[in-house]
Amino acid sequence: EGGALSVLTGSWQNRQVLTERVPPIAAVRLRPHQSPAVTAAPLFVTCGDISPRRGENLSLPGEAFRGKLISLYVEEEQIMAVTIKDVAAAAGVSPSTVSRTCKDSPSISRDTKERVRRIMAQLGYEPNFEAEPVEAFSKTIGIILPSSQRDVYENAFHLEIIRGIGQFCNQRRYVNTVITGQDDAEVLDAIQSMVANAQADGFILLYSKKDCPVAAYLRSEGLLHVIVGKAAQSANQTIYIDNDNALAGEEAADYLYEMGHRRIAYFGVSNAMLFSAERKRGYQMSLLKHGITPREEDCVEIDTLNDAYEETLKALLTAPDRPTAMLVSDDILAVVLEQFCGKLGLHVPKDLSIVSFNNSLFSRITSPQLTTVDVNPYQLGMEAASQTINHIENPNLLATKIIVPHRLIPRESCCPPPEV
Repeated sequence: EGGALSVLTGSWQNRQVLTERVPPIAAVRLRPHQSPAVTAAPLFVTCGDISPRRGENLSLPGEAFRGKLISLYVEEEQIMAVTIKDVAAAAGVSPSTVSRTCKDSPSISRDTKERVRRIMAQLGYEPNFEAEPVEAFSKTIGIILPSSQRDVYENAFHLEIIRGIGQFCNQRRYVNTVITGQDDAEVLDAIQSMVANAQADGFILLYSKKDCPVAAYLRSEGLLHVIVGKAAQSANQTIYIDNDNALAGEEAADYLYEMGHRRIAYFGVSNAMLFSAERKRGYQMSLLKHGITPREEDCVEIDTLNDAYEETLKALLTAPDRPTAMLVSDDILAVVLEQFCGKLGLHVPKDLSIVSFNNSLFSRITSPQLTTVDVNPYQLGMEAASQTINHIENPNLLATKIIVPHRLIPRESCCPPPEV
């Protein structure tokens, strides 16, 4: 107890008992327990082929130790004890995985626990929980970005979410790591590698799309994950953080209608991304509410900025009954639209009013500045991290759904149409 191993010795034969119970790589000093009268020169026990730096091998001084309680103490300057890092290296896992195995954490797979415990036994490692400090950054959350060759990494929306996640994780002493890839297969491979090596306690998926193989894998393996966005499948069993994108789209279209616009178009990313599909649905709901029949030819949707969208957009914006306003699914596309209008000789907002989403830096540095819907990505990140950690630490919680509020920020990209 307390770092000392006490045994009752009665004869020289007990030397075998002592050496077997000493850590495998250490030199120890043997002296009487609570017997200051017996203060012969320090005695040492050697372990394996390791010899003490000074003194002789163990020899009992006659009757001095017979029948007395003795303790084994590690000589500090000679410690070569096995550490948690030694166990981790031998088992091929992280030190935090060893620590969680010692505490029988449910986040570690049975196979990993058995492997770590086998190595601990082989090396003679004994965890000391009283001496062990509170785990510092011992748990890890994987942040999964949408697969992309480039575009996604330039989107300030994702950076703001990651900033919120990082802020909350720092407060709770969690590590976060970003998972990226050029396609879904590459992202999935990285996730599977982390899972196989017990390198993540939970995941945050920064997007939601239809038929997503990444979400399907996390769901099928029963891995803890939180989605930023509305769950595409198994919504009742999925933890997700989202805005009411349909309501946001409806309110943005209402804003343009109340300004006098009746020909309102939509420009967004593919309907496979649920946030865009929901914003488009809200836009259509607004038109129907005001007695306007939505027209599919008024909606231009692209997968990436590399798509050939210019001809479709040009045909829409140069038609005799062209729209006087356009709702755009995010600020980056709105900047693209502003520049394209310039090529066509159209002026924003005189010829075309624009409302976009995200209130990113792009919306504030364009000229004119964009009217945009702030969806609070920083709070989305904070809430996602909070729910992930809550479910790591309380595995029996039911799947939570949180809606983060939005607000429209009027700026310079909207005005009434010319005839109003």
